[in-house]
Amino acid sequence: MTPISTQARRWLGLIAIALGVALIVVDTTIVNVITPSVIEDIGIDSTQAQWIQESYAIIFAALLLLVGRVSDLLGARAVFLWGVIGFGVTSLLAGVAPNGEILILSRFLQGVAAALILPTSLALLNRMFTGKARGQAFAIWGSTIGAATALGPVIGGWLSENFSWRWAFGINIPLTVLILILAAFFLVPTPRKQGRVDVSSAILSILGLGLLAFGLIEGRTYGWVVSERAFELPGFTWNSGLSPAFVALVLSVILTAVFVRRQVVAGRTTNEREPFMDTKLFSIASFRNGNIATTIIGLGEYGIIAVIPLWLVFTMDYTALEAGLVLVPIAIGSFVASGISFPLMARISPLGLVRIGLVLEVVGLAGLGAVAAFTDAQWWLISVVLFSYGIGVGFATSQVTNVVLADVPEDEDGQSSGIQSTFRQLGSALGIAALTTVFFSTLSSNLRARLSDAGLPADQVARFGDAVTDSAGAAIDPLAANPATAFIADAAREAMTHGLAVGACLAAGFLVLGVIATVVIPNTQKIRPEPTELLDGSGGVVHSRP
Repeated sequence: MTPISTQARRWLGLIAIALGVALIVVDTTIVNVITPSVIEDIGIDSTQAQWIQESYAIIFAALLLLVGRVSDLLGARAVFLWGVIGFGVTSLLAGVAPNGEILILSRFLQGVAAALILPTSLALLNRMFTGKARGQAFAIWGSTIGAATALGPVIGGWLSENFSWRWAFGINIPLTVLILILAAFFLVPTPRKQGRVDVSSAILSILGLGLLAFGLIEGRTYGWVVSERAFELPGFTWNSGLSPAFVALVLSVILTAVFVRRQVVAGRTTNEREPFMDTKLFSIASFRNGNIATTIIGLGEYGIIAVIPLWLVFTMDYTALEAGLVLVPIAIGSFVASGISFPLMARISPLGLVRIGLVLEVVGLAGLGAVAAFTDAQWWLISVVLFSYGIGVGFATSQVTNVVLADVPEDEDGQSSGIQSTFRQLGSALGIAALTTVFFSTLSSNLRARLSDAGLPADQVARFGDAVTDSAGAAIDPLAANPATAFIADAAREAMTHGLAVGACLAAGFLVLGVIATVVIPNTQKIRPEPTELLDGSGGVVHSRP
């Protein structure tokens, strides 16, 4: 049998990495669609439903810095493999969960496994590929993220309607096996760095990032400053005074400040201890300014995906599956961008592709706002603007990561990838918080204004406005079914459409700021040497290069 070339092994290893990233991204969005089926099947309450959705995202964000450090010490390949194994096991646990408590636990553990996969996927790509192939590999990685974000609702809707919500987790298991087989044979072994984990810094980072994620995710639910509803945990209820989200954000700022100061001090006194996070990485202009740009881009890229399905289902009367299918052009656009980027890289730098992608995203989001506000929003018009948005995501998401990590020293791949993943998640969380808050605030104020203009008494304006807003639009159908309140449903649909248009334009504005932020990123990246270790057909090292 003809032996597989080193180059072919790398690309086969990339398939394992891309599938691993697809797993964790799909499971971020798929649960939003299957939650109604979960509620009906195992009888969970609204609080449990909320934690099934959000425990995954919170612990995922909290562990990224720690995983980046650990992957440098243990090797990115080993940590990636443990993450994939963990994701498969916890997916099985979620799929057979008999009650809400077990499902919440499995989602929490899935978040832990996901945190092991994302930064190590970046570290592996950064080590395995060089030159033009490096940009192509990141193009595939980024397109996978864009496609998986859009496909999650489609897969979840189809499985819950035709089979069972349990298969939304069950399909992860054969994929996990495939990833492990590919990874075992084709992923490049990664070296281990000498050192240890500063436990105090690790705790500070986990608490700081976890509280930040909780505050941003839960601010709209519990109130940004004053508590608006009870926060419940087993044996504990918070129902007065300051919002738990506000307290979490304040504590996050304090803990993060202590963490950063500790890292700066450790970096200056290297004889005492090695820093948990090497702040000297931020002296690299492309890394520092690229991470800032990544955060700003995240503000505009992901928040709109959280509100489009609500608008499609409750205003356009799409089913959950149909709403998911409308998002498919984003996935198609992301894959098209991956294919187009291969020939473009001979003439355009990664930073240039980032800027092109951001402009296309702005065009897509502005187009979505215009389609919603000024047309009857036929599905094909929505698909066209989302296709443009998807191409932009495919360019920008992948190549901004390429730019951020290009000049990082090779022995800092894991840590730098963890930091970059953290900035990405921070931007995403901020964007979702900002976009959903603006969307629901606009929906509420616009609907109340319309009902007041229609002559409804103030108490009814408040009651119906709260009903539509608090249900995220689900109250529209019952209102439409009653002839006496059908006009309220029409007003709610118009208000929701207005909210989407405002949200889309705000997201486009964030991405314009993202384009501006790329101006301070240097357009000169170093070309790394070839990886120092090669594999034989069984995954063993055959020789090293100096």
